[in-house]
Amino acid sequence: MEKKKSKAILYICSSAFFFNLMNIFVRLSGDVPSIQKSFFRNLVAVFVAFFMLIKSGEGFHPQKKNLPILLGRSFFGTIGILCNFYAVDHLPLANASILNKMAPFMVLIFSYFILKEKLKPIHFLIILIAFTGCFFVVKPSPDNMDLVGSLSGLIGGISAGLAYTLVRLAGLRGEKGATIVLFFSAFSCLSVLPYTAFNYHPMNLHQLAMLLLAGASATAAQFSVTAAYSHAPSKEISVYDYTQVLWAAAFGFLLFGDIPDVWSVVGYFLIIGAAVVMFLYNQK
Repeated sequence: MEKKKSKAILYICSSAFFFNLMNIFVRLSGDVPSIQKSFFRNLVAVFVAFFMLIKSGEGFHPQKKNLPILLGRSFFGTIGILCNFYAVDHLPLANASILNKMAPFMVLIFSYFILKEKLKPIHFLIILIAFTGCFFVVKPSPDNMDLVGSLSGLIGGISAGLAYTLVRLAGLRGEKGATIVLFFSAFSCLSVLPYTAFNYHPMNLHQLAMLLLAGASATAAQFSVTAAYSHAPSKEISVYDYTQVLWAAAFGFLLFGDIPDVWSVVGYFLIIGAAVVMFLYNQK
């Protein structure tokens, strides 16, 4: 049991790392429409997941009993991606990030109602500390808030939380990780294909390369997050999703020379502290 929990923590931290890479490549792709970005984000995952299923000899055979769960995961996951990309394109990145970080909160709440996972006040307290730390780091500005963009970011975070909860439910019911990823990625690609086809924005080689790299990063993140929530309850690993903020700070310094201020450092300590407390509590 402890081994599975340790693996889950490793997987959720890996997903945070790769989701951060995805955001960097998406930003570097320039003025490509959000829906077109989401198409390429999932297209790579379709091919990778399909190849893995073929190589394993299992093929793509989702269990009939899990189809409603897979459809729900795919629908809300797609909504989460589209809303998050819209928020990133229309809000300061800090504002979009803090709204997207509603997801770990929502995973706890949805897991209580859908998975009947028991929660204690300390779980909410630890997540609240991590969320507060995230707030210190990104420092969203009320003066720059756009109502539609802000609502989009909030809906994206809530949708992602529900999608991750359904990922765990599908995993508990015996669905393979590659099947979950392929089902979602194919669903998302087909959902935005008509718009992308009729409103295609020409891209140069650099933009195409950035979106393909974003897709590769997103694929690694999807496999990681699927494995994480299949190995352990959300109440034990959700807080580690906030390590994405720490990765963002590290990449910001290394790639763009961003130097954190005092408040950001306070935020880092709160996030790391919350993760340590959660780890110690789980060990106890």
